[in-house]
Amino acid sequence: MLVRKSSIRLTMADDYAIIDEDDEVREIRDALENQTLTSAVAKIQDYFEQIDRVELNIAITGESGSGKSTFVNAFRGLGDEDEGAAPTGVVETTMEPTVYPHPKYPKVKVWDLPGIGTPNFKADEYLQKVEFKRYDFFIIIISERFKVNNVQLATEIQRMKKRFYFVRSKIDNSIHAEKRKKDFDEDKTLSIIREDCMKGLLENGVASPTVFLISSFDLQLYDFPKLEETMEKELPKHKQRVLLLSLPNITLDINKKKKEALQANIWKVSLLSGAVAAIPIPGLSVVVDVGILVKELSSYYQAFGLDDESLKNLSDKTNVPLEELKAVLTSPLNKEISGDVVIKLLTKFAGAGLMLLEYWASTIPVFGSMAAAGISFATTHRMLTSCLNELAEDAQNVLMRALQTEV
Repeated sequence: MLVRKSSIRLTMADDYAIIDEDDEVREIRDALENQTLTSAVAKIQDYFEQIDRVELNIAITGESGSGKSTFVNAFRGLGDEDEGAAPTGVVETTMEPTVYPHPKYPKVKVWDLPGIGTPNFKADEYLQKVEFKRYDFFIIIISERFKVNNVQLATEIQRMKKRFYFVRSKIDNSIHAEKRKKDFDEDKTLSIIREDCMKGLLENGVASPTVFLISSFDLQLYDFPKLEETMEKELPKHKQRVLLLSLPNITLDINKKKKEALQANIWKVSLLSGAVAAIPIPGLSVVVDVGILVKELSSYYQAFGLDDESLKNLSDKTNVPLEELKAVLTSPLNKEISGDVVIKLLTKFAGAGLMLLEYWASTIPVFGSMAAAGISFATTHRMLTSCLNELAEDAQNVLMRALQTEV
């Protein structure tokens, strides 16, 4: 292991990981080098507990009939007919704020708010009624042009120092209608729709408006990737990860970002494994490692949407047979993630621990004097990196198969 002032480079045969030393890294390294092993374990465990407690509340609002509920479902990776989906219809179906937890990430809560297109609408009263303080940001949805009600609401949200995003929904319907024209041009049509939406906002006093064009039935198309990127950048760091992992795995870019986010935590899991291995209690390391690794590998599987339910939803949306999506899966982990499987993997990668111990034994004094800790760290790191690469590649292959057929 080569150590520099600004980063830690862990060399592993043909792959390597660069770990930027942010505050968390510095605190953990300080505990390992200058304090006790117990304090280091406590800091790492506290980090993961904080991640598990992070909550994200997203408010979806707009005029009646704009497709709010369908967007709520799509954002959560569900169809309108799926179990747990928000009810949809041609008339307003939401009478009060209704929360819909993400089916895989229950701390991510999408709120379907009542429509704002009522004659007596007042933005400040509306926000008080829906308890605006609990939301991290608002998505304001329309299906035609933005009107004065939309702008009043956005102005009030901004005044209360919350973020909001304008979304023009049902783009698929608009494109379908325009396709009947002989001179149809999709890019031109999208440009006209965008300009019309922006004109409505400008006329009502919104300076330099940004509008995201979206189809809730085809999130990978049009502007949803841009909306996702914008929301992610504008959230606090600890909530960026939660949003990213909860998003439907619908584009190659999202797939890549998820891999990077999961990769960033591997060294922390490995340090926890190494620290536990150094505690002189026979059998403790194996028991803890298996529990830690089953949970971590399961989180990869879930984030990439490789479970049967997610694959079935993707099959339904893209009209690609489920069997064809499963046919491109190559990782053995797609069949089962259990304690027995993890033990076999640990055995397979144990040699890496012995090979890599010399690289960093002198870097962290606590671990340098404890061979068991060093081997556990290196073995866990190598194993998780390899498994993450396999599952990310499977997810990419599934997505490419689905998108190629759809095109």
